[in-house]
Amino acid sequence: MNILALKLILAPLIIGSASLAGRRWGPAVSGWIVGMPLTSGPVVFFLALSHGAVFAENSILGVLSGGTSLVLYALTYSWLATRFRWQVAIAGSILVFSLNTLYLQTIIIPLYIVVPLVLLFNFAGLKFMPQGALEMGESRKSQWDIPVRILIGTSFILLLTGIAPYIGSRLTGLLTTIPLYVTILTVFAHRDHGSAAAAHVLRGLLYGLFAFLGFFWC
Repeated sequence: MNILALKLILAPLIIGSASLAGRRWGPAVSGWIVGMPLTSGPVVFFLALSHGAVFAENSILGVLSGGTSLVLYALTYSWLATRFRWQVAIAGSILVFSLNTLYLQTIIIPLYIVVPLVLLFNFAGLKFMPQGALEMGESRKSQWDIPVRILIGTSFILLLTGIAPYIGSRLTGLLTTIPLYVTILTVFAHRDHGSAAAAHVLRGLLYGLFAFLGFFWC
């Protein structure tokens, strides 16, 4: 019960603070922030408390491997967005993310390989992201935006930590990289300011992945 209380206090605090910072300093900062381990970090922390260090360590290998799925997601969305509306871009990018996650579930990549692999993926992702001029437009903000993010994020953390013993440490780690927040930010940026704005958010995500990688490596 103490761990549950900790989840209900820490998760909304972390997610809400990051969301406010992103709203204050714009989409690029939002991208950097969602690249940080806002859900995966708390999930692994609570897994360590509930199931021990070995379980948490195995889940971290899954989390790190999932970094490649995020890079492929970002590239797929960015390039599809140059030709299609956000509905097509999000469907394609989620499909690519899911297929790569399913493949990663079938293999185990040791730490000394997965760290340089994700670094390589991330550098390649930054190099091949599309370039374009931002379109001016009015951003549509809602007073419910941040509360909804907090609700979704906290629910996701509670769900994953609850089902972790049944799905295993590796799949738990892989699922923590599901791009919940970046999808929301990217779709709104795409809708309001065009494909270049969406790519701007996703480029921020890739820069944030360096911090993500460093966090879990340490």
